[in-house]
Amino acid sequence: MKKELLKEIIEKKKRKIEFAIITNLKDGEGCIFEKNKPLEKNFEKHEDKIKSQFNKKKNGVLEGTNIFVENYILPIKVIIIGAVHIAQYLIDFAKNLNFEIFIIDPRGYFASEKRFPGIKISNKWPKDAFNEIKTDQNTALIALTHDPKIDDPALQHALKNNFFYIGALGSKKTHDNRCTRLKESGFKYEQIKKIFGPIGIKLGGKSAPEIALSIISQLVSEVYKK
Repeated sequence: MKKELLKEIIEKKKRKIEFAIITNLKDGEGCIFEKNKPLEKNFEKHEDKIKSQFNKKKNGVLEGTNIFVENYILPIKVIIIGAVHIAQYLIDFAKNLNFEIFIIDPRGYFASEKRFPGIKISNKWPKDAFNEIKTDQNTALIALTHDPKIDDPALQHALKNNFFYIGALGSKKTHDNRCTRLKESGFKYEQIKKIFGPIGIKLGGKSAPEIALSIISQLVSEVYKK
């Protein structure tokens, strides 16, 4: 690998930019691929396959070529609203996935280091907590408290900032009431319908670990639709 290319890779990692290292295994030539940026001419004919590999977050040799793609993908930021029992199981499932977990819950007796060791916790109200957490379209929100005073401001922030995944726990009736409140707060139907509510895929389970599994499964599915 050329010294200039290595320097560029190190710099992009420092700046937390998503990219892929493209290498021709036949001659050792390489370059960096970034989404929405032009590709070097030597690799242009493979551009569609490279983009597909990058979007799928897969490393490996492109079929029918000598081109190797190695992706550097930033962790998905997952913000959990509510340090409830389900959140503990969610974190257990997420441990081996490319997720960076945050918990927001102003109720300190729930959101403690003892219950969630090694997890970033904010005991502030969502409106204040989001002033300290950088969020973007690469962020997911999972609202679990059932308390509109806590969940609603978080959902509003997620909708305004176009999070790629937004889910909220509760029955269909609870979600209908939630949607009504959001509509009264000025959100349009097209925005509100982005919320997965009730959250999770339909597994039929009722226990906390089963609900957590349904949520994490839905989240992973949405990651690969980004």
